[in-house]
Amino acid sequence: MDLFITKLLLAMFAPALLVVFFTRVTFHHYVGLVLTVSLIAASVYAGYTHDWILYVVDALSLTVGFWYAKRMVDRARGHREND
Repeated sequence: MDLFITKLLLAMFAPALLVVFFTRVTFHHYVGLVLTVSLIAASVYAGYTHDWILYVVDALSLTVGFWYAKRMVDRARGHREND
């Protein structure tokens, strides 16, 4: 049960943080999303995720991370245009 809780906590925060990180590195939120989805797909293929609830939590976290990364990119573009 402890392992499931650990996986659940990681599923809540890791995808969102990875999308934001990859967006900061590549300067494009779609690339950040694709790289994060690729990492999650690789972990599912390797057998680290077994429960459907983890898929749902991953998807929600990806959505929140993508929303924040898009907002971050839009703000950065707005500041560049104002200078």
